[in-house]
This record gives sequence, C-alpha cells and structure tokens, in this order.
Amino acid sequence: MHFDGEVMRIFQAAGLANRIAAATRPSPHGARYEEPSGRTLMIRRGSERPDPNGWSGSWYFHQPVLEGILRQGLARFPNVRVHLGEEVTSVDNLDARFVVGCDGARSLVRRAIGSRQVDLGLHQPWLVVDVLADPESPRTKALPLYSLQFCDPARPMTLVNVNGRRRRWEIMLMPGDDPARLTDPEIFWPMIARWLGPEDAEIERAAVYTFHSVVQEGWRRGRLLLAGDACHQTPPFLGQGMCTGMRDASNLAWKLAAVVRSEAPDSLLDTYESERLPHARAFIELAVRLGAVIQATDPAEIAARNQRFAEGSTTFDFPAPQLGPGYGHGTGPLIGALFPQPTLADGRLMDDAIGQRFAIVGEPALLEKLRPDAVLLPGVGQDWLAERGARAALLRPDRYIFAVAP
Repeated sequence: MHFDGEVMRIFQAAGLANRIAAATRPSPHGARYEEPSGRTLMIRRGSERPDPNGWSGSWYFHQPVLEGILRQGLARFPNVRVHLGEEVTSVDNLDARFVVGCDGARSLVRRAIGSRQVDLGLHQPWLVVDVLADPESPRTKALPLYSLQFCDPARPMTLVNVNGRRRRWEIMLMPGDDPARLTDPEIFWPMIARWLGPEDAEIERAAVYTFHSVVQEGWRRGRLLLAGDACHQTPPFLGQGMCTGMRDASNLAWKLAAVVRSEAPDSLLDTYESERLPHARAFIELAVRLGAVIQATDPAEIAARNQRFAEGSTTFDFPAPQLGPGYGHGTGPLIGALFPQPTLADGRLMDDAIGQRFAIVGEPALLEKLRPDAVLLPGVGQDWLAERGARAALLRPDRYIFAVAP
C-alpha cells in the first residue's frame, strides 16, 4: 500500500528498486487531516524531490504487484525454495540453522518463542474497500491527489489515491454496525456518496479488519526469531506497517549472514530486538496519536482536539528515530542514526558503491591512511557530518551509523 524512501533504499540493496519504481507511484502530495467543514488540522508534507535516502519519500503500490516483483527477484537465487499455499503447523522438527517467523499477527513462531505482548491501546475495526475508478468520470478527476484523513465524528474515513485507477477507502465501524453486512455494496456506496457512486467506479474488494497497536517483547529464542507483524502491529494512520517490517528484515539480514558465515558471534543476533523494538514502537505510538485525531467521536474529545489546532494546521514529516541500544560504538545522537544516501561524483547512489559491506565516510585527510576491511568513501557526507560535530563515520551494512570520529 505505502512505503517510504528508506524502504525503497532497502529494495535498492536487493537490486529491485528500479523495477519497483516502474510499477509503483511516488506520491509528492502527502496527507491531510480535514474536518467535514474543509478546515485542515494537520498536513504530512510530500515532495517530488528525493528525500535524504536518495529516493522519493512516499510511494503507493498495489500489494499483488509488489509481491510479484519480490518473488521474481527470489528466482535469481538457486539456493532459495519457495513453497506457496502450504501451512506450517510446527517448528519443532525443522532442519534449519535459523527460523525467522514473518508469519503475521497470529504467528506460530511467536507462540513457540513465548513472547510477551505489550498493548499500546488501540483496537478498532475498520472497513477497507478498494475500488477501480473510471478515469473519465468528472467525480474521479475531482478526487484529492493527497491522502485524506476525513475527521468526521459521524463516520471517520481515510481516502487514498493508490495507483492508476485504484482508490482505497478505510471506514471506521460505529456502534450498531454489523461487520458481516458492511461489505455489501448497498451499505458501502452511500457512505462515500460525497465522492463517488457506483456509476463512477467498481468495487474490487471489501473486508473488515481490526487495527491494533501492540508490540511483543521477546523476538528471539535460540534459533527462532520474529519479524514484521509477528512482533509488532501498527494502525495504518502513518502508513508504516509494511515499512516497519522491512526495517526488521534489513536489520536482521546482514546480522544473520555474518553469523552463518562465522564472521560474527551468535550474540550479534541479540542486538536485533534491542535496536528494533524501540524504533518500531516510536512509529506505532505516533500512529496511535494520529489515529486519535481522526477517530475522535466524543464531543469533549473533539473540542479538545480543535483547541489544539485553533491557531492553524500542524505540518509534520515521517519521523527518523535512532535505533535502540545494540551494535554501535559510543553514545550520542549519531550512533544508531540512519546515514543519508547522496549521489556520488560518478552518478551512482552511495549504497550501490558500497554493496552489502561496512563503509567509512568523511574527511579525506582522516581516511587517506586507513586500510580497513571496509569501503572507503573520502569526502562523502563530509558536510552532513561536520554540521553534527563529526569528521567521519563508520556505516553498517544497513547504513545505520556504528561509530563516529568527533
């Protein structure tokens, strides 16, 4: 549905970014939180220019298309076997060095690990409907290009311009709603009559989901690990559900590779949860706060919300939190921060020059005598580092900062 510039950077590391960019749509328009009167409460900025990760900061996609590209990408590797349409019922007798449970909110692997769930307070059912809109319809042409969080206490909704003809409505269930009937077109169309009708679009799919905000404590037990929804679930108000899971994969992949190749001790895997859990929780907690803006239905809550925005709309961007404590040297705001991706003098993006390795960037005079087992990029990021009180930085394979030279 949505991913950001950092996730596109992860696809770049997998060699799939250009194919994914051709099949998805960057969105420079951001998102707005609006009341039925048209008053704007909040704006998430958008931009057509690349963000610090070297890619547009917001992309919308159709999930089956993205999954197809990822599966085709796996076909490049003869050592990978894909089994579709099969159910795993136990991991007790699996012959594997490690098992990573990316097996969703009802994770079998999580049960085997025995993780503890921490409830962050949001559990709300919503109706999700994808429609294929007629591009020639005047009403389709009048739809907003930005994502709209429609803060209507009578019926909170989200409208997303996904890709091509596809539009998505997410509609909060209200007291008295029958979830079994809400997917009926006769129920759905009147809800969005202010935007589209059945003469303007056809329904592609409709389903009721419950949006949760939870994190698990305990992402590893021996050779079992968790990633994605198996260890955290976020409501979609920030568009960071899949993004958070992809960041898990990026953090865990190079560590697993190092352990399997005997390049690092098994204890390196213990830094996975300690780094990722606080990072994921920061996104989920922000999504919960944003959800409180759109989901407000109580008159007292609405009055308090409107008072917060009485002086005008608030503008915000996606957050960029540091990793939690883990695999880094020293302390400070740069350790565990994501390093930006500039374009090099030869026209390549920085990550393409580094590959799946460590790298050292910064002042040429500081790097010229180094002969480490890492990529040296003299001058790269020098100004960015200087603005933050550093002369050079050692980057991990996931491009988070391991150490700096002050």
